[in-house]
Amino acid sequence: MAATVFIARETVEGEPRVAGSPETARKMKSLGLDVIVEAGAGELSRIPDGEFEKVGARIGSSADASSADVVLKVRRPATAELKGYKPGVVVLAAMDPYGNDAAIAEMAAAGLSAFAMELMPRITRAQSMDILSSQANLAGYQAVIDAASVYDRAMPMMMTAAGTVPAAKVFVMGAGVAGLQAIATARLGAVVSATDVRPAAKEQVASLGAKFIAVEDEEFKAAETAAGYAKPMSAEYQAKQAALVAEHIAKQDIVITTALIPGRPAPRLVSRDMLKAMKPGSVAVDLAIERGGNVEGAVADQVADVEGVKVIAYANVPGRVAASASLLYAKNLLTFLETLISKETKDVVINAEDELVKATMLTHGGQVVHPNFAKKEG
Repeated sequence: MAATVFIARETVEGEPRVAGSPETARKMKSLGLDVIVEAGAGELSRIPDGEFEKVGARIGSSADASSADVVLKVRRPATAELKGYKPGVVVLAAMDPYGNDAAIAEMAAAGLSAFAMELMPRITRAQSMDILSSQANLAGYQAVIDAASVYDRAMPMMMTAAGTVPAAKVFVMGAGVAGLQAIATARLGAVVSATDVRPAAKEQVASLGAKFIAVEDEEFKAAETAAGYAKPMSAEYQAKQAALVAEHIAKQDIVITTALIPGRPAPRLVSRDMLKAMKPGSVAVDLAIERGGNVEGAVADQVADVEGVKVIAYANVPGRVAASASLLYAKNLLTFLETLISKETKDVVINAEDELVKATMLTHGGQVVHPNFAKKEG
């Protein structure tokens, strides 16, 4: 019997994204799956229920989750939602597992096969399933748009009969997916520079026309994990880098910070003293506020005045461009879901030996099974 997929309406306040789109619903139907979309699920992402109905999905209520074999969500299901799921249901979502042991244990006790999409390995096969990359791309773009909206000057250099408007100077800290997109977007006419502790980032930054700023010593040359993440740096390196960055920040108009290390608090990159050295009316955008923030004095979901600098620190920045973010996120989930569907029976089949399953499955069969989190049980 074909599996039933339920696309849920998000219950977390301030989460406008949705885990399905008309395109992914159409594809799921073509795979032989039954698709139910909770009424209003796509409303805040500009997808009316009628768009789902046009491709053959049925509009239902939260009660329909009880018949689902697969539930697609943006955020980890809340306690109230778990009570409406049948044991053995597969749930794909951003589970935010670090530091949330109780919530993971609760999902295990409810009998979920819960997959944390943010743990998807960064390998070629999984690129189209990587929610961190798809959402970070949009966050990097939106960071520049947010900065420009509160920066009360023009971004590009303008030469007029009345005089010349100088180009804004934008400094991007962290040249991962979000940082590189921020660099590309800041070429609204700004003079852009960037820093990162990964040597591979230097070439990528240069390819986008930005200047690379870093202490390029021996430690810097070995500062990347096999998975492509930045390694924590020594205190000595951090001090040298901080001095270089402090000198550079004092000359900037806009600073955008993007530094996150999975499972750890966000590193502090910009101090109050650095902000104090910037020109009055300068802008800082902190994309790491959900993990404590990179900028001292940043306040979640506010534009705070810190030492004369406007510090923007919105949580869930991809949600600020929900109509675009939902389409990409939904495609990420669909691509992974396809690997779990039997071509013969159209049912869900979990292959515990698959490298994608090993990397992302948090709970299964009543247990916390992911090695990074199971050891914390009992």
